[in-house]
Amino acid sequence: MTTTVCTGVSAAAFPSFTSYVRARGPVLLRTARSLTSNVCDAEDLLQTALTKTYLAWERIEDHNALDGYVRRALVNTRTSQWRKRKIDEFACEELPEPETVPAPDPAERQVVRDALWRAVLRLPDRQRAMVVLRYYEDLSEAQTAEVLGVSVGTVKSAVSRALGKLREDPELGYAA
Repeated sequence: MTTTVCTGVSAAAFPSFTSYVRARGPVLLRTARSLTSNVCDAEDLLQTALTKTYLAWERIEDHNALDGYVRRALVNTRTSQWRKRKIDEFACEELPEPETVPAPDPAERQVVRDALWRAVLRLPDRQRAMVVLRYYEDLSEAQTAEVLGVSVGTVKSAVSRALGKLREDPELGYAA
């Protein structure tokens, strides 16, 4: 790992800093890697933290605690980056509007409703009653069972058979 710090002072001014970076660089890079999502970001993060450390080198009294200082610089720098993250905005000539889907023809919708109602009317009385209560009146299975005086299981199976018949109805066009 090479250290190039752009402060107007060469790294040779603090040979102990250069020695420190050479000795502890790989360990500090692992720490930076644990704070970021990829190696390139970790290297940038470590470079920034080392720059801050270099600028404060003369003020750091206990050089035995340098790892803690650099780790704190790593965490603080990463937190600042996270807080300052920006949302990418791109200027373009046209706004990305969703394609407008033409509304269905009301007459066609009515034709489908009429066909569905005719198919429901062709169901046996009990199945028709259950389908109407479940899907037209929007009752739950338990409420439908209570209204008709049957078990919930009876409602489930009868509605299932009724929906199967509706799927097979040639007028509805679901049959394959």
